[in-house]
Amino acid sequence: MTPPQPPGCGGADLKALIHDHFGPETRPLGIAVSGGSDSMALLHLMQGWGGAPLRCVTVDHRLRAEAASEAAQVAATCADLGVPHDTLVWEDWDGQGNLPAAARAARYRLMADWAAQRGLAGIVLGHTADDVAETLLMRLARRAGVDGLAAMQARRALHGTVLHRPLLKARRADLRAYLAAHGAAWIDDPSNEDPRYRRTAARRALATLAPVGVDAAALAEVAAHLGEARATLQHYAAQEAARIATVHQGDLLLEAAGFAALRPDMARRILAAGLLWVSGSEPGAGPAARGPDITRLMDAIAAGRGGTLAGCRITQGGARKSAHLRLAREHAALSGVTALLGAPWDGRWRLKGPAVPGAHVAALGPDGRAQCPDWRASGLPAHSIDASPALWQGGHLISAPLGGYAAGYSAEPCRDLRDLTACLLSH
Repeated sequence: MTPPQPPGCGGADLKALIHDHFGPETRPLGIAVSGGSDSMALLHLMQGWGGAPLRCVTVDHRLRAEAASEAAQVAATCADLGVPHDTLVWEDWDGQGNLPAAARAARYRLMADWAAQRGLAGIVLGHTADDVAETLLMRLARRAGVDGLAAMQARRALHGTVLHRPLLKARRADLRAYLAAHGAAWIDDPSNEDPRYRRTAARRALATLAPVGVDAAALAEVAAHLGEARATLQHYAAQEAARIATVHQGDLLLEAAGFAALRPDMARRILAAGLLWVSGSEPGAGPAARGPDITRLMDAIAAGRGGTLAGCRITQGGARKSAHLRLAREHAALSGVTALLGAPWDGRWRLKGPAVPGAHVAALGPDGRAQCPDWRASGLPAHSIDASPALWQGGHLISAPLGGYAAGYSAEPCRDLRDLTACLLSH
C-alpha cells in the first residue's frame, strides 16, 4: 500500500457530501472498494458516517497476479473498521472484445447479484470529479453527443439495485489528503499508469490542459451542465413518446407521421429507448445500439424501409405502413433464450399455466408457428409471432398463447409504456 502522504484539506466537506447524499438513510448499503485511494477514502468516510449498516465488496478480475493479495488487504482494513467484507471473482473472461469494457460490465453484474443476495439497498461507488473529467475527454475522442458527455449520475438504477456516487464533487487529491490526515494507506494500481489505456492518456491530457484552465474541476462543471441538458431532453422525449407510442401484443408501435415530425434528437432518443424496451434490456446493463447504427436505421426509416438492430426488427410494411412503425423482437436474437414456466422470459413475457415436467419457455419460431393455424387472428406479423413465447417439452409444442394456441396457458407482458418512459429518462 502507498504510505500516508502529507495532510491535505477538505475532510469536513467530504463528510458533508456523504451526509447530503444519503440523508436519513438507514437501510443496509454495500461499498465497492478496490483498495485505491478513492474507494479507500469512501470506505473510511462511510464508516465514519454511521447512518446505515454497511458491507464491503471487492471484485478480483483475475487480470493481475497482485489482485488476490490486494483484496485480502482490503478485507483486513474492513476487519479493523468492523465492516463485513466479501471478495467476488470474475472467472468467465473469454479473451474476446474490449477487456476494460468487459471487466466493467462483469464487475457491475457481480456486485448487483451480491447486493441482492445480501439484501442491500444499493452500492456506493467512489467516483470523483476527476473520473467525470477523464470520462468526458475519452468520450470527446469518440465524438459523443450530449448523453455521452454528460456527467455521471449521483444515483442510478442498474441490474435491480441503485448505484450511489456521493463523491462526484470531490477531487482525488482531497481524498488522498483525507486518508493521509487519518493515517490510512491505499493501493496504487500500476495499470493506472499504463499508457495502453485511454483513461491514462486522458489523465495525462488533463495535466497538460490545466495551465489554460481546462482542468478536472472545469470539465466536471461542464459535464454537470450537459447533465442538466440531458435531463431536459429526456423529459421532452418522454412527453413525445407518450403521444405517439402504443403497445400491440408486445410490439411497440410508433405513429409514423408523428415520428417523422419529431426533431432528430427526439426521434433518436425514442427509437433508442424503443429498442431497449422491445429487447427486454435494462438501460446501461449491456451494449446499447451505437450512434452510427441508429443514424443508419433512421435514414432507412426516412426512406420508407426498416431494418434490424440490437436484437429487434423494425418494419413499416403491410396494412399498417401508413400508420405506424413497428418495433418487434428479432427471432434470430432469441437462440438459446429459455426460462422456466412462470419466470420472466427474455425480459418481456411470463407464461403461466399448469406445470409440465421438463417443459421450458422458448421462442415459438417458424416451425412452431406452422403448428398454430390461428396465429393470424392476433393481428401480429409472422416475424412477431416467431419471436413470441411458447411452452415446449423437448421438441413438442405445448402452448403458444400469442399464436392462437393457448391450451390453458396465458402470456403476461413484463413491460408496459411506463417502462418505455423509464428507458427514456435513464438512457
